[in-house]
Amino acid sequence: MTRRHALIRRLRQSERGVAMIEFALTAPLFFLILMGIFDYCWQMYAQQVLQGAVSKAGRDSTLEQYAASQKTLDDRVKAQVLNVFRSAEVTFTRKAYDSFDQVGTEERYTDNKPKNGKYDSGECFDDFNGNGRWDSDRGRDNNGTANDVVLYTASMKFKRVLPVWKMLGQPQETTLSSSTVLRNQPFANGTDSRPDECP
Repeated sequence: MTRRHALIRRLRQSERGVAMIEFALTAPLFFLILMGIFDYCWQMYAQQVLQGAVSKAGRDSTLEQYAASQKTLDDRVKAQVLNVFRSAEVTFTRKAYDSFDQVGTEERYTDNKPKNGKYDSGECFDDFNGNGRWDSDRGRDNNGTANDVVLYTASMKFKRVLPVWKMLGQPQETTLSSSTVLRNQPFANGTDSRPDECP
């Protein structure tokens, strides 16, 4: 019994294994935080790559030479993104407006069935984009014509490089978007949206 007590007493007084035990307890949390920081920085870099490509393409898209076809610009943005993020899925949208103050605004409607501050089916509305239905965004789904204001958006969907999100029960894929708003050059006679139809 005395030998056993002496061994236990020596082990209790020894501090040689303390650092190893402390590291074993804190290492998982430390590495999880470290991977989260790396992943966040990688996503910030992805956002900057996308924003740079979109800004350049947005400026070019306002020129007359690209008015008929925007595919060249989309391909250029896609190539810049895929140069860094090879497996990313890149998609594009364009919405054209008559002026900057219309960007993202809803189509005007007459609120009378009943008056509740929102559009209800059957209420009169101004079909600015000409698609035959009321929309919460009045933009036309194209690059517009001369002097139009265009909201150009590119989105990239890619898999995160580190497994930190999967470890936290989150999806491994993420989507980043970047937009720019510019006015087309006065390269031809522009066409305004449809005139008001509601009284």
